[in-house]
Amino acid sequence: MNLSITLIIIITTVAVSLYANGKPELYSKLLFNPYQVFHRKEWYRIFSHAFIHDNNNIFHLGFNMYVLYVFGNGSQGDGVEFELIEKMGGIGIFYFLLIYLGGVFVATIPALLKHRDNYNYNSVGASGAVSAVLFSMVAMHPISSRMGIIFLPMLPAIVFGVLYIAYEKYMEKRGGTNIAHDAHIWGAVFGFLFTLIFVPDAFVNFISEVLGALGY
Repeated sequence: MNLSITLIIIITTVAVSLYANGKPELYSKLLFNPYQVFHRKEWYRIFSHAFIHDNNNIFHLGFNMYVLYVFGNGSQGDGVEFELIEKMGGIGIFYFLLIYLGGVFVATIPALLKHRDNYNYNSVGASGAVSAVLFSMVAMHPISSRMGIIFLPMLPAIVFGVLYIAYEKYMEKRGGTNIAHDAHIWGAVFGFLFTLIFVPDAFVNFISEVLGALGY
């Protein structure tokens, strides 16, 4: 059985999260703390935090990995990873990793700039990277792909994407959720733009699907 990169990321993240949750010292060393990154040069935290999740909220880990599986791997091998491989061959795997890890990095930028001198700011989780993969699918299939969540019906991906960003912006402005909504937004923007710019035919297909839906 050949495991996809998506499944390898999921298995690794679940294993590291569960292991680190039982090791407070390790958990503390892996989480994202902008102060430690800037003042102690612990740059690895920019990426390591995506492989651990809130040890008091198993839903955080489960939901992130579920969304990653659905849009990265796909229930029938139709996720972002497989589409990139189909379009680009073996290098598609490299592009998928760029989307995922690039999403991790870009999602940290707001906190790096805002909290570089705040010793008490910490964050964990792969939400920024997962948002990047989700919005890579939006970029590739804005109309033909359908997305929905809990109380929302299945909608064209571009409509879901707009609602997603609007919700995250609202929650970021409202505050008080203990969730890095700005990380979700930046990860989403990165995945969307990276796909349109670097994935062959993605931009042309995006325009074609949107114009077709508008009747042009």
